[in-house]
Amino acid sequence: QVQLVEAGGGLVQAGGSLTLSCAASGRTFDLYAMGWFRQAPGKAREFVATITWDSRPYYADSVKGRFTISRDNAKNTVSLQMNSLKPEDTAVYYCNFCTSITIVHPSCEPEGSWGQGTQVTVSS
Repeated sequence: QVQLVEAGGGLVQAGGSLTLSCAASGRTFDLYAMGWFRQAPGKAREFVATITWDSRPYYADSVKGRFTISRDNAKNTVSLQMNSLKPEDTAVYYCNFCTSITIVHPSCEPEGSWGQGTQVTVSS
């Protein structure tokens, strides 16, 4: 009974910033890496960023230098600060527990259940 609740999406102009939040439950939060994913219309869900239990962050090349992932283990939350947003960042953003991660070419293998996500729309 994993529960994932994303919030903070909205409409922003290109070059702007937005911060997403995720409240997670159903697992022992501080034992898992967490990940952010996104899915644009007509495209597959893709990895965005992951963070280990002790707050080591790793990013997809497409967002490196622009996005920052963080977590608060006391609150069972993970956040995604998005800066310098581009129209191609437009997507529904999801968080999840990571059952495993890769750090050399960063990736996260997500748990099997998903929340509803939060819509991010970047206008040109």
